[in-house]
Amino acid sequence: MELVVNRERLLPVLSKVVGVVERRQTLPILGNLLLSAREDRLDICGTDLEVEVRTSCSASVPGEGETTLPARKLMDICRNLTEGTEIRFRLNNERCVVTAGRGRFTLGVLPAADFPLMDADIEGVEVKVPEGILRQILDKTSFAMAQQDVRYYLNGLLLEWERSGITAVGTDGHRLAKFHRSLDLDVPERVQVIVPSKTILELRRQLSSTDEEVSVSVGPRSIRLAVGGMVMTSKLVDGRYPEYERVIPRELEKVARVSNDALKRALARTSILSNEKYRGVRLAFEEGVLRLQAHNPEQEEAEEEIELDYSGESVAIGFNVAYLSDVLGAVEGTEIEVRFSDAGSSSVWRGVGAEDETYVVMPMRL
Repeated sequence: MELVVNRERLLPVLSKVVGVVERRQTLPILGNLLLSAREDRLDICGTDLEVEVRTSCSASVPGEGETTLPARKLMDICRNLTEGTEIRFRLNNERCVVTAGRGRFTLGVLPAADFPLMDADIEGVEVKVPEGILRQILDKTSFAMAQQDVRYYLNGLLLEWERSGITAVGTDGHRLAKFHRSLDLDVPERVQVIVPSKTILELRRQLSSTDEEVSVSVGPRSIRLAVGGMVMTSKLVDGRYPEYERVIPRELEKVARVSNDALKRALARTSILSNEKYRGVRLAFEEGVLRLQAHNPEQEEAEEEIELDYSGESVAIGFNVAYLSDVLGAVEGTEIEVRFSDAGSSSVWRGVGAEDETYVVMPMRL
């Protein structure tokens, strides 16, 4: 195998693939990327056995072939080359010689035949979603996914396709994020899948806010997303997601409105003196004013007041600062609407007028 490719073509496609490669692997070849040189193209593939990403770029290919190279080392070499450098790959026995300018790098290889490609069954529902809309759906919900929870079905994002649009739900048992985006989708029936958290986070990192369509194909056990020159294939979480509608409180008689930016800044200041382990802040909803209070084991205290549109009886509720900060970051509106009943019940947060988004946050005992 021999090929020549420009750094400015290779680096963007490498950055799309290298993210799925784990730094610590059970199999040495999982630390490598599969490089396939055919005609005038270089195809690159990376996987961790759960998610696989493929990309390609144009290249000059004097000698066709394929091999696997260490992902991180190759990425670091390309990143540190000067702009516009032509990179030549030449396979020689069990080594690959990479030359760039006056630099020469000899990398170890592993047989391409041993690279574990995913055998995905994608015969199922296929929909097309604008890239920017899919990115928005993930931005508004992915922060609430669980990470390494024993309830494995929470370690991912629930995606529902139906004719009226897409609904995404994430929860870790302490908070819940739900967002519905209305779209005219050509699907015969509702489809519900749980996409693993790593796939969602990697997809969110790669998607941009363009109108280019993402082709999403869903099979019985896997999902495939294709946009531009990138194809991501992932296994699905095999499990039944909780009935999230039953978790969302419906009859909350107390309603308050507050500036998103003002609350975000007040939380950041108040949380400085909160307990570093539990990160709790008490929010006291009073007529016309919201009081924020925090304290820590060193007997230090913080208190803030901001304007609040509220006229009910006073209620003080404890919250995890990180949970509220995530919600405020996901809401695009300038004003936040908070619905609650008492200090011991879950509250519902959303942007004013944004009925398509719902954020449920459980209270914290302080």
